[in-house]
Amino acid sequence: MGRVTESRRIRTVRVRDGVLYAGRKGDHVAGEEPLDIRLNGQQLSLTMRTPGHDVELIHGFLHSEGLIQHREDVAEARYCDGAVVDDESGFPRNTYNVMDFTTTRPQLLPQVRRQFTTTSACGVCGAESIDAVRQKSRYILVQSWTVDPRVILRAARDLTARQEIFARTGGVHAAALVGLDGTLLVVREDVGRHNAVDKVIGWALMEDRLPLRDCFLLVSSRASFEIVQKSCMAGIPLLACVSAASSLAVQTADELGQTLAGFTRAHDDGDGRMNLYTHPERLDLTTAEG
Repeated sequence: MGRVTESRRIRTVRVRDGVLYAGRKGDHVAGEEPLDIRLNGQQLSLTMRTPGHDVELIHGFLHSEGLIQHREDVAEARYCDGAVVDDESGFPRNTYNVMDFTTTRPQLLPQVRRQFTTTSACGVCGAESIDAVRQKSRYILVQSWTVDPRVILRAARDLTARQEIFARTGGVHAAALVGLDGTLLVVREDVGRHNAVDKVIGWALMEDRLPLRDCFLLVSSRASFEIVQKSCMAGIPLLACVSAASSLAVQTADELGQTLAGFTRAHDDGDGRMNLYTHPERLDLTTAEG
């Protein structure tokens, strides 16, 4: 399997007090390799990801597309020999970039070139995308709890401290499932923000934790439609992102009943801020001023 990070010798350029300086130093870059996902022997999808937690990644991806519902739907997950031929033996060697999932239900054999919900296609509008999520999802996002916004901000601060690959490279996104008391249940990093989300949802599916009604999803990126889609499919009532939210993400969260918070920024002293785009009723604002 490829490495999570790689070491490089790079040139540095900086300007200080109008003077140009150049130098060299060692640096780390985030690993990025293709993962060929095969379902029952047929190619399903090709994604670029940071190697690691591939089984969780594919479980989460298959669940978000409505292809599996439980961990028991997967009979076997194995890496396959890739297209790279070993120079010494002359036989294909395992690059750990091809993984085949065998399901317990043969009818899940994918149709060739099927369209995924997260794939843009001509003629597909926002309403149709939202309807596709509504039809595939097994869960209704009910409002059974409220959470103090300070819990979310504390979790955002704790997530920053848990982003080990980002600290070394500055080049990956993170996703975390967070309990209502602010505990980070699981954290995953990846060059693809949607991959990081698939990994944490895949972890939850393999731990028999779905639906995720009593926790929220925290992501270090912006909130796009695909992240709202994946979280709603997993039954997550609240999504908080560090950056902005797209228009279709807001529309989808609003129609499906999910609380969506953007620009969730925490400071070391416990202060911070966030913007609430949809369903603010899940945040306890009874003691708020203003």
